[in-house]
Amino acid sequence: MTSVLQGGRRRRRPGAGIGRLLLLLVPVAIVVGVVVGFRHDHSSSKSRSRSSRPAPVHTRAPASPRAQDQPGATPSPGTAAPDPAQAALAGVDAFHLRFKDPPRAAIVFDVKTGEVLWRRNPLKRTPIASLTKIMTALLVVEHKHAGDEIRIPKDALNYAGSGVGLLPKGRHVTIEALLHGLLLPSGNDAAIALADGVAGSRAQFVEMMNEKAQTLGLRCTHFASPSGIDDRDHSCAADLAALTRIVIAKARIARIVRKAHAVVRFPIKGGKLYLNNTNPLLRMDYPGTIGLKTGDTFKAGHCLIAVVHRGRRTLAAIVPHSQNPPLQVRRLFAKAFRA
Repeated sequence: MTSVLQGGRRRRRPGAGIGRLLLLLVPVAIVVGVVVGFRHDHSSSKSRSRSSRPAPVHTRAPASPRAQDQPGATPSPGTAAPDPAQAALAGVDAFHLRFKDPPRAAIVFDVKTGEVLWRRNPLKRTPIASLTKIMTALLVVEHKHAGDEIRIPKDALNYAGSGVGLLPKGRHVTIEALLHGLLLPSGNDAAIALADGVAGSRAQFVEMMNEKAQTLGLRCTHFASPSGIDDRDHSCAADLAALTRIVIAKARIARIVRKAHAVVRFPIKGGKLYLNNTNPLLRMDYPGTIGLKTGDTFKAGHCLIAVVHRGRRTLAAIVPHSQNPPLQVRRLFAKAFRA
């Protein structure tokens, strides 16, 4: 119950027991320590290079999430992927729950503090389908402003799986509209357009995704596409939890993923695009739901990252490869909010 998601290499404090929190070093020169919460990185691009001095680390969440939404201003997280030997992920669960057909892996945690409340195979690597898109969204808001426009490439029309389906080839569309198409209907076409618009090509964008994962210390995670359509996109529940804490703190992303439906301006006939969220908890008006993302492929199975806010607590449940994600996360939340 005292577990906290952290990342990097382990450094044990004298006298700390197996249930104590561990302070870990993220294996990047720009980050010297990981603590609960998030830190701001207001340094210049030069100071963010590998030769730069470490930026300060703060122990509580930033007061203004909007400030983080400026391109290039995303802070390093208060959490990253846990060390396999980390006691935080081998600790005692705050509650007990058995499933007849359990998810392949799962984790329930407090989004604000990183406290792990329940876990199942948290370091087991598994395909993550469209959960991949939360990393895509993170990189987009780092590098582009909401009002920026990108040209829809031909490649975006040659997509497989789910899509917005109405992207106008050769027309310019705002980043904000494409983010809605990426995160609500889980548009693979929107993912291609955004990747090309940010990095120039999908291959270069995927390289950015993996560099970001390495920077954040996400040891289970590897990306092969910006959409998750490639079964080589994989992660683990612990990495996804760390990434969830970062992404849900981004106001531009958080405003989108809490919507069950949206109407956005779009350069098509009528000038409007009507979008529905794939999140089953939002569709059923589950109390307090504020995000985050679904995923679904044959190999990855049904995947869900669900974030729910009630009272003063914000909890998240992650279930990759689940037989019934909405039922399982509701059972987990019922237990977790009482724990």
